[in-house]
Amino acid sequence: MADFEVVLIDNKGGEATRGLENGYAGLTITRIVNASNRGFAAAANQGLRAGEGAFAALLNDDTKPAPGWLDALLRAAEPPDVGACASLMVFDAAPGTVQSAGISVDRAAIAWDRLRGHPVIAAQAPAEVFGASGGAALYRRAMLDQIGMLDERFVSYLEDVDLAWRAQRTHWRCVYAPAAVVRHVTSATAGEGSRFKSRMLGRNKVWLAAKNSRWRDLPIVAGYDLAAVFYALVARRDPGPMLGRFDAIAGLPAALRARAGAGARARGLSPLVAPWHVPRRMG
Repeated sequence: MADFEVVLIDNKGGEATRGLENGYAGLTITRIVNASNRGFAAAANQGLRAGEGAFAALLNDDTKPAPGWLDALLRAAEPPDVGACASLMVFDAAPGTVQSAGISVDRAAIAWDRLRGHPVIAAQAPAEVFGASGGAALYRRAMLDQIGMLDERFVSYLEDVDLAWRAQRTHWRCVYAPAAVVRHVTSATAGEGSRFKSRMLGRNKVWLAAKNSRWRDLPIVAGYDLAAVFYALVARRDPGPMLGRFDAIAGLPAALRARAGAGARARGLSPLVAPWHVPRRMG
């Protein structure tokens, strides 16, 4: 397929993409350069706003889409109630292993990459999923016009889950397209398992629950959150999740004000598991 436009967001003052157009002869690229790193959510929204098509695809800079990736997503998005499509993301260093086959979320507001760590052969069936990983996702512009784009206060991490949750509450479906294959380095910017990433995840998890969880589920969220912080401190000696929860306090009033429609149960929430089974389920 050739009927598409490419919008490239450079979050490093032009350093990251200088001369990149020379490697893509015949392809018109709109290049937007930010003087400083605005974070993933703000940069992704720049790209979404700059595009003009009925659909918009996000693709991280640490990904390598296989031929036919965009076609496969567009085919999966043909039903008019499909607002988003998830790719089959595999580990770049282990392409036979799934990194993400869509996003799953439970009542404790715990989000994880569906089928992470499973062999690719186990992820060949199309399916309806809770949401799409923003690293390689397709969104219907009509859905974004209705529910809004990524929440830029999150900066990075879980902003795609927040978008998926809002979509579920407004009855937009998300489908997983196994033919849309993307190799993913994972956390090439922040570093997989870094203290920075764990702190950001800890902060954004609080805002995610505050914006989207039902009031009756918030005690469950709090209980699992305490277990997660304790596990990180004791088992991993990582204070990031605890510090992130403290960071979240300043932005909590704004998150609570954004609870439009949060009293409604979102479709597709996964069942709870015992706290000690959460790490295994997350792969």
